Amino acid sequence: MVRVRQMHEWAVSADEAVTIQQSLRAQVRVRDEHGPIQRVAGLDVAYRDPDIAIGVVTVLDLDSLAVIDRAVVREKVEFPYVSGLFAFREIPALVRALEALSAEPDALICDGHGLAHPRRFGLAAHLGVLTDLPSVGVAKKPFGAHTEPGPARGDWTPVTADGEVVGRALRTQPGVTPVFVSVGHRFALDSACALVLRLAPRYRLPETTRTADHLGRIS
Repeated sequence: MVRVRQMHEWAVSADEAVTIQQSLRAQVRVRDEHGPIQRVAGLDVAYRDPDIAIGVVTVLDLDSLAVIDRAVVREKVEFPYVSGLFAFREIPALVRALEALSAEPDALICDGHGLAHPRRFGLAAHLGVLTDLPSVGVAKKPFGAHTEPGPARGDWTPVTADGEVVGRALRTQPGVTPVFVSVGHRFALDSACALVLRLAPRYRLPETTRTADHLGRIS
């Protein structure tokens, strides 16, 4: 079971949400502060009804990429869609799903951004601080500017915002559109990208994201 710190309320105004992000941002640690990683969680949110978030977590064994635990919860959405505040819509359902797990993961792979965010505090960073678990954001679309990486698996280019490197465009498969990796919490960018590559041996998206997305579609 994952223990999640209750550091703030979720039913807040947009201005209050921005203040919360700015306050918690100082707790993000952008360096490798983790032991051996064996159990990796993928997190995703699906919607059947626009007012109900389906929080999904799958936990994979890093060596076999087999799913060893999973959890699905439904949560009423209390926060509107506001650019830069996506976490306030989705984290409540993800928190409940994490708390329902039997196997505690060593790292979280979030379908979204970490430091690649206007306030350097995207969903992956927010969840990392709340759980104090190492976390990485793997997004399908970039936040910030980047050039196209080389065509080979493992090629990458930096993603920048306001002159600061906030992540990488990482090619996980030859000739396939890159994914956009950013640190959430307790990872350095090099090791975050290395982990994503291990989790994506065959497809563009890491298996953590693929299994969580599939479970959300059938739940």
